[in-house]
Amino acid sequence: MGHLVGVTVLWAFSFSLIGVYLAGQVDSYFAVLTRIALAALVFLPFLRPSLLRGRQRLALMGLGAVQLGMMYIFFYQSFLLLSVPEVLLFTIFTPLYVTLLDDALFGRFTPFYLVTAALAVAGAAVIRYQGIDSGFWLGFLVVQGANLCFALGQVGYRRLSVELPTTLPRHSIFAWFYLGALVVALPAFALLGNTAALPTTGLQWGVLAWLGLVASGLGYFLWNLGATRVDAGALAIMNNALIPAGLLVNLVIWNRDADLPRLALGGAIIVGSLVLNEWWLKRRALQAA
Repeated sequence: MGHLVGVTVLWAFSFSLIGVYLAGQVDSYFAVLTRIALAALVFLPFLRPSLLRGRQRLALMGLGAVQLGMMYIFFYQSFLLLSVPEVLLFTIFTPLYVTLLDDALFGRFTPFYLVTAALAVAGAAVIRYQGIDSGFWLGFLVVQGANLCFALGQVGYRRLSVELPTTLPRHSIFAWFYLGALVVALPAFALLGNTAALPTTGLQWGVLAWLGLVASGLGYFLWNLGATRVDAGALAIMNNALIPAGLLVNLVIWNRDADLPRLALGGAIIVGSLVLNEWWLKRRALQAA
């Protein structure tokens, strides 16, 4: 859980950095490509190809292609179809996908995870809900594509980790994850990128460097590592903990408008869902003993 909490704080700052210094100023596909390339550079020096079999390498590359590459393509496309509040609203369904996919990949069904995930969704909805216009169904489906990619990447890494030795140094194989994402990001920039909207200031390059080396590089490594050390219910809830954390950072540092009572209530619901999930786990462990 410590890994997930730490990355939540890290990514909470990333949202505001993107919104303030990059969005509408730097081509989004170039930003994605740069972030993924820098993240790959962080882990390439540690890469030891002999530690994984060929099938496992392809699986890890596939997870990177989905969780980072495809997710970003869907995510940025959604902003062409929806307003920002609508996109944010529709991302709250990710916890439900995490719980359902986790049960599907591990061959089980845990109804209680749906309860706690639904509570987390309710908390995020309280924070982010704003009225939506008609004619948003295509945009809704595109955002769900992004949500499914992010959820599938997390759950897929949990499933792959079951097959790996516990003594395997994960930092020595994680470069495959980013190389897989590059397989998607490179052609996406080549086909959809705007070379006239590249960074023009040192600040923009600095933000990209931070996002690539730290937020994407260190962040996704620790997030996926944390995903293997918690149950699916806690992982689903932490996916929505990013929303109040991001709003809080934005409010304190950049003084953006925020509905504080709504933020407090929604955050309390998300925390409550996590507490409920932990209580249920302890109760189940006692019963099993």
